[in-house]
Amino acid sequence: MDLFATGFSSPVSVKNAGDSRLFVVERGGLIKIVNSDGSINSTPFLDIDARVQSGSERGLLGLAFHPQYATNGFFFVNYIDNNGDTVVSRFLANPTDANTVSPTTEVILLNVEQPYGNHNGGDLAFGNDGFLYIGLGDGGSGGDPEDRGQNLNTLLGKMLRIDVDNTDTGLNYAIPSNNPFPSTAEPNALPEIWAYGLRNPWRFSFDRQTHDLWIADVGQSQIEEINMVALDQAGLNYGWRCYEGDQIYNTSGNCPDDISELTFPISQYTHSSSGNFKCSITGGYRYRGTAQPNFVGYYFFADYCSNEIGILKYNNDTWNMTFTDPFNGNGWTAFGEDQNGELYIAGIDSGSVFKIIDTNLSISENMLFDIKIYPNPASGSFTIETNNPQVLIETINIYNLQGKLIKSITNNQTHNIQIDTKTIPSGFYLAEIISETGTKKTQKIIIK
Repeated sequence: MDLFATGFSSPVSVKNAGDSRLFVVERGGLIKIVNSDGSINSTPFLDIDARVQSGSERGLLGLAFHPQYATNGFFFVNYIDNNGDTVVSRFLANPTDANTVSPTTEVILLNVEQPYGNHNGGDLAFGNDGFLYIGLGDGGSGGDPEDRGQNLNTLLGKMLRIDVDNTDTGLNYAIPSNNPFPSTAEPNALPEIWAYGLRNPWRFSFDRQTHDLWIADVGQSQIEEINMVALDQAGLNYGWRCYEGDQIYNTSGNCPDDISELTFPISQYTHSSSGNFKCSITGGYRYRGTAQPNFVGYYFFADYCSNEIGILKYNNDTWNMTFTDPFNGNGWTAFGEDQNGELYIAGIDSGSVFKIIDTNLSISENMLFDIKIYPNPASGSFTIETNNPQVLIETINIYNLQGKLIKSITNNQTHNIQIDTKTIPSGFYLAEIISETGTKKTQKIIIK
């Protein structure tokens, strides 16, 4: 990595406005402009620190520029106000000075009451559909005590989607006509909701090539997860608090009877994965720039506690995960993408923004545990194989969709094993694979 700019106070977001500048959000309530040479403008682009309650997980948390920002001057922020609640609002650029904005231009779109001081989410981004996506955490405390993630009558624990170019009666925005709620099955669901079952989607992004949405959801005590979804897949339930990643957490309350109604992450890691203690995922971007050809198509993310940068690579129908060595003293809180698709990363502890380059990222070849099941669907038997021959399978558990253990095989100590299915009825199942180090992986299997 290369140091790009430093001297920030608790940077938590990095965005571009379709030009050569980067905009760095400081948790205390300021947005600062970084020019293409790394110099920082002395006057903040926006200063709303008097309106922001900051500290810990609170503060000015998110920024998104309207797709037509160059002509309409609109941009949007997400912050915690002095009452401790979430505010999503719009500001208008200064027509005579592109580097400063008046706080008096604020128009509040959403105000969401926050019951606790943590799990506020905070990110904002526009999809290729032109709508604004808003990530909100479950309201905080620990373990989602009021089960808000599964409750469609609250905006907490959700991904929201709104139309900021139109208005509905009584609102400063409109509800997109193809939002999934309310529905016949959920007539009282709030219409802003696009997806639910999220704990704290601190950072999410859109793939500028495929337009898929990548959501990094911060885990409770064991698992950090990465979700990827196409924009035409609205209304998905990502499982929290029923599941943390692909593991059962708390199935009391509003959990669906059929596990197939849940969408599990495409990849995840545990807090003990790859040696260094981890605690909180910071989502990034799928690299689509041109300066680092070796990175094309890789999804970048980081862990706040371990100071490692992670890379997710797609190979042979499998997402494989690697981590760098730790970059200690940074506390990674955000990735940014410039107008050309080059990536940056911000550290809240170092107050610095770095540009990600290939020559000194020092990617570790210690691959995280991942598995492949084939054939799938299976008839008679199927094979489970790890992505790394040095990672040995200790235990395999087969569950039906109601969570009942159907078959268990232990003391395997091999990186691949064939499972006989002749005594297992046809249907959908979950295969839980546990490595010799205790790392778990779950994947669906169809038995004919």
